[in-house]
Amino acid sequence: MPPQPADALRLTIDTDAPEAPYEQVRARIAELARAGELPTGYKLPTVRGLAGELGLAANTVAKAYRALETDGVIETRGRHGTFVAAAGGAAERELAEAAQTFAARARRLGTDEDAALAAARDALRAAYGT
Repeated sequence: MPPQPADALRLTIDTDAPEAPYEQVRARIAELARAGELPTGYKLPTVRGLAGELGLAANTVAKAYRALETDGVIETRGRHGTFVAAAGGAAERELAEAAQTFAARARRLGTDEDAALAAARDALRAAYGT
């Protein structure tokens, strides 16, 4: 069974903390994304789903997600969901998106990680002429 969203995010709310619950959610997701523990393209739980997991009001989680989106930490892709955004400039974001597309395709094809990495290395050697 895959980990539950709040477990994967390792989020807990400290009701005795001076920070508001939305700020605790915002800060923890931002910290995990910056540390690479939530990789670019990681799909976050829905607002309602995370709120239910944490025992918070949906508006509280929605406020945290809005702040994270404003800060460029996450991005919402309409009905597809909310994902950890690529850091850096446009080239870095585009490269991260291409890597996510490649990883998803390799997984759909049933390729293991070693074979996918070997294919990527071969393609890069061909593209760079090395």
